[in-house]
Amino acid sequence: MPGTIFYRERRKVGEGEKKPRFALVAVAGVDLKVFAKHVRKSELEQIAKSVGADLVFLERRTGPHGEEDEEIEV
Repeated sequence: MPGTIFYRERRKVGEGEKKPRFALVAVAGVDLKVFAKHVRKSELEQIAKSVGADLVFLERRTGPHGEEDEEIEV
């Protein structure tokens, strides 16, 4: 079974900006250390390919009126 890398889109970076748009959230089934806070999609794909992992994009949750839910610290 391949490992899985979970990632999401950052909130304060829009399309067209010259900043990495994604944040790595979790890794399962792969021995991997990540030293960057934010990464580009192409970087995620290269990492996943080299370690044999699948990429899973985490959708944003929205509230009943379309606004984003507050982040809950776990």
